[in-house]
Amino acid sequence: DPHGMFSIDPQFGIIRTKTQLDHEAQSVVVLTVQSQLGDSPVYSSTQVNISVIDINDNPPVFLAKSDKVTISRTQPPGTAVYIAHAEDKDSGLNGAIKYSIASKQSSAFSIDPSLGVVNLTRTVFAEKQQEHTLHIAAEDCGSPPLTSLLMRDSLAVKIVILDINDNCPNFISSPLSYVMEDVEVGSLVHHIIAKDPDEGRNGQVTYHILSGNENKAFVLDKITGLLSTARLLDHEIQERYSLTVMALDDGSPALSATQVLTIIVLDVNDETPTFLKQLYKAAVHENRDPGEFVIKVEAVDRDAGLNSLLRYEILPGTGYRKFKVNSDSGELVTAASLDRETQEVFSIKGSSCHDLGSPSRSSTAQLYIRVLDENDHSPLFAKTQYQISVTEDLEEGSAILDLSASDEDDGLNGEVMYSLIDDTYGAFAVDSVTGSIVTAKALDRETKSQYTFRAVASDCSTHLPRSTTVSVVVHIEDVNDNDPGFLQNPIRVFVPAETAVNETVATVRAEDVDLGSNGAIVFNLMVAETVFQIDGNTGDIILREPLASKNFSTQLLVTASDQGISPRTATAMVIIFTEEQEEKISFRHSLYEASVAENSAAGGH
Repeated sequence: DPHGMFSIDPQFGIIRTKTQLDHEAQSVVVLTVQSQLGDSPVYSSTQVNISVIDINDNPPVFLAKSDKVTISRTQPPGTAVYIAHAEDKDSGLNGAIKYSIASKQSSAFSIDPSLGVVNLTRTVFAEKQQEHTLHIAAEDCGSPPLTSLLMRDSLAVKIVILDINDNCPNFISSPLSYVMEDVEVGSLVHHIIAKDPDEGRNGQVTYHILSGNENKAFVLDKITGLLSTARLLDHEIQERYSLTVMALDDGSPALSATQVLTIIVLDVNDETPTFLKQLYKAAVHENRDPGEFVIKVEAVDRDAGLNSLLRYEILPGTGYRKFKVNSDSGELVTAASLDRETQEVFSIKGSSCHDLGSPSRSSTAQLYIRVLDENDHSPLFAKTQYQISVTEDLEEGSAILDLSASDEDDGLNGEVMYSLIDDTYGAFAVDSVTGSIVTAKALDRETKSQYTFRAVASDCSTHLPRSTTVSVVVHIEDVNDNDPGFLQNPIRVFVPAETAVNETVATVRAEDVDLGSNGAIVFNLMVAETVFQIDGNTGDIILREPLASKNFSTQLLVTASDQGISPRTATAMVIIFTEEQEEKISFRHSLYEASVAENSAAGGH
């Protein structure tokens, strides 16, 4: 009994415990007991074997309070990932240990209660949690059982799931982004985000633009995924970009994913509408009903949406009320019937279009509209009637009158041609272009002293020409172109011998078809005569002296002269005789024949 755990009664030999026994410290004690009778020097001894019977006084104890183990996420279910080990100083059932998981963060683990082996119940491939802490408790089989949990002696096992690069990055940001076209260079456009569930470098993602970055319009921060503008954008040049973006992890081998990021460049009203032409020329017929189509003006606006929707109008100005424009289509029509003769050309400087942006932008173009002629006017003569007097001695082809007619129409509709529609007896003709009336033959007042006919002015329209007539009166004035003519020549006069002085013995008669002084006749005797005299006005031959005998006879030459500026004269013979001197007068020939050319002048021999 080296530890002095027992005592013995020296008289009765009763062995008693002196200290608390501990089965775990010494389960068997072998005592040697010596006995002595009296003071006898003779001793005897015996061996007392004492078995310390175990009681359940020790809980299971883990050698360590915590532990750490790493596993691969690809391990299959049933894989042993850890072996828990606790000790219990007790023996038998009191020292038999049962293991359990007191608390866990995942259902992926289980433990064999007898062996303490921690197994996977399922794969942890898709496990988001990278570390799991299992609190493993140990309990003996004593009665009552003792447990490490109650003794705050459980084992905390940290199980770390080792990552492998088995996940591609996954984009979680939208594949669609919008940006205004007027943003400054360097403006943020989109935040590209991709997640990789792998750990460490396997889950570290960088970003790259693979294609679609026309003109290098964008720049991408490969670490943050922030996409910014690298140059000014223009919706009108390119309104959509399709960037193929790659997210690449840092594993080995690296895994990647791509996304097509569509960037819509939103329009701002930065474009002014532009007319396709700065000057629009058109023509429209006059006299058409309002609403007649004239021309379509067109403008383009490279903006989009309301910024590109255009509205047309005519700005106030000269003639603008004559037209109206469809505000949507730009079609220009007449607002009133037009009259070319009132206004032939409309030059409108204010055809405008504006977009529906805010604020609105606008531009203008000029309209030049020519009114086309319709044959709606007849030619008009300068006079309602033409009267003219001409002398009869005009040569053939002489111009006597210039007709003048005007037509307010245009082109052939206003081009005037002249003609005569009544019989002028071949005396006159008209130049169809100039309207000049000329003589077509020699005139003779004595034949016809006045001509009345109608002249026509017609336009040259190819469709329903129009015309106007006017009356033309031509008076033929006399010229002294005819000789006086005696009604009888010669004149035989019988005068009785007893005829008294101052008695008219004969009267000569002469005519001149001319007018006025040209036709007024004065009679004279060519030879001075004392016996007879003639009355210059009446042609009476008067006896001035008694006849000398009964056998008297004489011949008087009588002239008949007109009183024109250049007088014309005819001569006749007057034979005067008494009865006794009367004799028979006979023609030299019984038949006279002659030829005369046509159109011979009057008075020709």
